[in-house]
Amino acid sequence: MLYLDDLVVGARYEAGPLPVEQDEVIAFAKRYDPQPFHTDPEAAKGTLFGGLAASGWMTASLTMRMLVDSGTGPAGGFIARKIEAMEWPVPVRPGDTLRATSEVVEVLPSRSRPDRGMVRMRTETRNQKDEIVQVLTALLVVHRRPAEDAHA
Repeated sequence: MLYLDDLVVGARYEAGPLPVEQDEVIAFAKRYDPQPFHTDPEAAKGTLFGGLAASGWMTASLTMRMLVDSGTGPAGGFIARKIEAMEWPVPVRPGDTLRATSEVVEVLPSRSRPDRGMVRMRTETRNQKDEIVQVLTALLVVHRRPAEDAHA
């Protein structure tokens, strides 16, 4: 777990890999984003995507899963105060394998709440071809190291 005190601008953290399965793409879309290019491989062929594509919201969820599983997350969890930007430049396809890289862009200690601060993180999610499939910039609330752990 990382505290605000551990984070420096330019630090990078890796997460993944995570494979994308067709049945999971379809199940997620049927429940949360039921559009034919996400739910029906045959119908998807005649769409802008030219085949089945994962919902962008699934891509965001898969990225979150990788970040949490990486073990290098903020103490107290990933608590987003604000999503500043989210882009999906290339669709995620069944059979892709994703990985994510997060970079600390800014560290902002709080002046009014000395036990925490904000960290601006930019996370790129890439597929096995090294294509960027998602870019996420978020402002996270991050705890400072507790006083009893300050020497750690």
